[in-house]
Amino acid sequence: MYVPERVVTNAELAKMVDTTDEWIRSRSGIERRRVAADDEMTSDLGGKAATEAMQAAGVTPGDIDFLVVGTTTPDLVFPNVGCLIQDQLGIPVCPAFSVEAACSGFIYALSVADRFVATGQAGCALVIGAETLSRITNWNDRSTCVLFGDGAGAVVLQPSEEAGIISTHLRADGAYKSILNTAGGVSKRPDMPLDESLYIQMRGNETFKVAVRCLENIVDETLAANDMDTSEIDWLIPHQANHRIIQATAKRLDIPMEKVVLIVQDYGNTSAASVPMALDVAVQDGRVKRGDVLLLEAFGGGLTWGSALIRY
Repeated sequence: MYVPERVVTNAELAKMVDTTDEWIRSRSGIERRRVAADDEMTSDLGGKAATEAMQAAGVTPGDIDFLVVGTTTPDLVFPNVGCLIQDQLGIPVCPAFSVEAACSGFIYALSVADRFVATGQAGCALVIGAETLSRITNWNDRSTCVLFGDGAGAVVLQPSEEAGIISTHLRADGAYKSILNTAGGVSKRPDMPLDESLYIQMRGNETFKVAVRCLENIVDETLAANDMDTSEIDWLIPHQANHRIIQATAKRLDIPMEKVVLIVQDYGNTSAASVPMALDVAVQDGRVKRGDVLLLEAFGGGLTWGSALIRY
């Protein structure tokens, strides 16, 4: 993983909008978040996380033959972030592209890469989740500015006789598009400045209810597909949206919080970057060990959601 140097605490936000450290912690569990420097782009964060992942895997840029990035905050409309990171790292000619599924982007990207590796179309895939959400955060809106942060996480996939990724499951329902979205974009230009139209808008209570229900269903579906139950899960590694959503999901699934990886307090909601960041934290601090069964899950605007069952 990689996160920007700048730390923004709740106390700092309390000087910008009508909020308090206690209000933010009680509603989200967030204590601080990272914010990218003005000259730091999503591709920069993703490239640094990718470099760490390749070093950990013992591979070089020349070994990579497939690159996919989950992001909602690309540097440019085009070239896509995958191409920018490919050039940045000196990765040779190969498929390189981005997947836009909001906070589920990494799970979607992981599922795509898994299929390419499993079918022999890729021998070494680089999968990245990277975001600079600070660029589309309205820092005058206390309901959203306290939630989001910037960061990136990455993994390397290679063929193996035993499945590391046991299964992935992806879902979406556009009927919920209005509960978490932006007002404008490239082809839709509402009657407001372009920068303002790109700000994250969220109906918090509705998002909470739908997210918990969708995550419960996708976890049940994942376990049923593999004839498993929650007692066989060593670690739940959820999208780090909000401590209350994570806690409610774990409770519904009867998974103790001691088996849930939490980093939301330190980094906030980093969208597509949050799951690989949480995975890296848990691997680095020794909680996740070889052979552990991990359940990764995420949801995001769209509404999109998904899961990945992994034997680490």
